[in-house]
Amino acid sequence: MPIAEDPEPRPSEGRAPDGADPSGAGGKDPFADLVLDEEFVRGAAVKEPAGRTRMLSARWQHTPPVDPGGRRSVNDGPRKAGRFGRAPKAVDPWGNARPRPRWQAPLYVLLTVVVLLGALNVDGVRSWFSTTFGAAPDRSGTSAAPVAPETARPTGAPSPVDEEQPTVDRPWAGSPAKDWPTTMDAFDLPQAPGAIGVFGAEQVAAQVKLVKDYLAAANLDPKVIAGGRPDAALAMLERESRDKLETALARPSKEDDPTSAFDRFDPREAVQVADGVRLQGRISVEGDGEKGVVVHTDFTYVYALRPGPEAAQRATAQRPTPGAPAQSPRSAPPAPPAPGDGAVKPVGLLLPVADVPGDTRTARTIVRKTEDFRFYDPGKYQNNPKKINFGKRRSEVGNTACEVYDGFLHPRFPQFAQPDPERTGPATDPYDRSKELTARGECGTITRS
Repeated sequence: MPIAEDPEPRPSEGRAPDGADPSGAGGKDPFADLVLDEEFVRGAAVKEPAGRTRMLSARWQHTPPVDPGGRRSVNDGPRKAGRFGRAPKAVDPWGNARPRPRWQAPLYVLLTVVVLLGALNVDGVRSWFSTTFGAAPDRSGTSAAPVAPETARPTGAPSPVDEEQPTVDRPWAGSPAKDWPTTMDAFDLPQAPGAIGVFGAEQVAAQVKLVKDYLAAANLDPKVIAGGRPDAALAMLERESRDKLETALARPSKEDDPTSAFDRFDPREAVQVADGVRLQGRISVEGDGEKGVVVHTDFTYVYALRPGPEAAQRATAQRPTPGAPAQSPRSAPPAPPAPGDGAVKPVGLLLPVADVPGDTRTARTIVRKTEDFRFYDPGKYQNNPKKINFGKRRSEVGNTACEVYDGFLHPRFPQFAQPDPERTGPATDPYDRSKELTARGECGTITRS
């Protein structure tokens, strides 16, 4: 092994030719008293590199080192991003790839279980989806552009539509109301009415909005349609009009029938489909001749309904109540079409709706109302100009039991068809809005629903 040479050769005592002592140590070894303690090491000005370090430094001066790849150290710094901006794989301080958590396997197992459960209970999945996210879109034909609200009375009935049996998934199959508006917000006056009588333009606009809010609360609120109490609508009425309807709700009769103002169904018999209301009509405003305001409305509401859990029993037990004709004409449904799918059960084998597999056949009830809402001059009458007073009102209902006055409408479902009582009224088209409503009080049939 080579030995490193001293930087300066040690002087040999008495070996100089002239006998002089070149070190000036007087013949004494200069390192004899040197103590290599901690103080000496800390005070050293130059640190001697290790032998391997000196060897590698000399070698790399002529041949630089080559990175073999695959391993990294903590001194290499952060790894560059991969292709397409993907994050680099995580490594430990020695350059080895860190193990990733195996989360894919549990996820695949969970998804497999969900798919199997869904395949075993397709009807439950459909029902949950319809309840959570609304009914599936109606696929009963090519989707047409939405029908615009009326600006004047139409000259005839809507065009015929191919007859199709509506179901829960396709509630508007075979109905002219398929593309009608769904909210009262779609109906505005053709132009601002301006000031009328003692009411300024802003007051008249507020009165029109109040009427629209009342119509929505009375006819479009899902809770009211499901048989609930129409508290929001009642709160918008003047005291006299509100008291009359309160009496009708508490003690319904043919003289005080709350369905003349509120479209309500008994949830044990009929349940509204999620996407279950279409409406068409118009609003107009004029003075009442006494410095007040009259808001005229003419609307047709179409309700898509599925059978309730007691629909079959009620269809067989329900019979019309004898008495005088109804104040508003009511019509029975048309003759039921032949079953078009395998979901229809014979009347004697009916199950509750929740237990019927596949698409459940539905029905539609069509209600047309013409109503006048009055706002009197507060200088002449003791009334609140921000509350509604009823004026003339008329209504007509298609597909409901005749002469039944219990505060609810009673649609007939084709799968529960029963012999109808004798009907003396003519067959009418409930979608025809070109004619005036009359108070003829006849119980007839409708040509379509």
